Amino acid sequence: MTDSARARAQILGMIRKGKASQTPDGQSPDERIDAKRRGTIPARVDKDHAALVELFVDHATALSATVSRVDDESEIPGAVADYLAGENLPATLCAAPDPALQALPWDTRPALTVRYGRSDGADEVSLTPAFAAVAETGTLMLRSGPDHPTTLNFLPDTHVVVLRESQIVGPYEEAWDRLRAAGPIPRAVNFVSGPSRTADIEQTIQLGAHGPRRLHIVLVQDGEGESDGG
Repeated sequence: MTDSARARAQILGMIRKGKASQTPDGQSPDERIDAKRRGTIPARVDKDHAALVELFVDHATALSATVSRVDDESEIPGAVADYLAGENLPATLCAAPDPALQALPWDTRPALTVRYGRSDGADEVSLTPAFAAVAETGTLMLRSGPDHPTTLNFLPDTHVVVLRESQIVGPYEEAWDRLRAAGPIPRAVNFVSGPSRTADIEQTIQLGAHGPRRLHIVLVQDGEGESDGG
């Protein structure tokens, strides 16, 4: 071992030892994470899954998101087209290159133009899948990756998200459990609660200040189950 490698190992060892000594129960940080100890879970999420779905919808709409519900994934293109038409938005969108989105029957709505990839800021509408959703606060959990460009979450003025009912959980802890179980943690995890907003100017709410001014969720009924990774 070279002198520099030996010095590096010594420094890292001191850091690890120092972190371990800072834990009140004497456990190392890794041990505490593995233990997955839970804090206080809000009583409002102590419900069956059907009630959690309704709780999520209530919180999401209270945060100025809109929701359309479909019985099957084959209805997603129609729901997207109807939403865009209802908001007088262009029938052109940039979608995440996610295999599940690409497999949808977009040809049933030929007036829609769907491009897959990242957004460069010129797209007015984006479409992405969600990894999970938290009923506790009506929040979407979005993960980054080659099939899920983060630019689609923030650059377009309108963000449309496909969410399955089985992806809705009660508290944040369960969403993190699903993410860890799905494999390596992605580079970025974004929590989105309604459209972007600010009240910096005269304490008046303005939508679209730092991201999309519209957030629309297409909620697919698929029964209770585990997320497959978004």
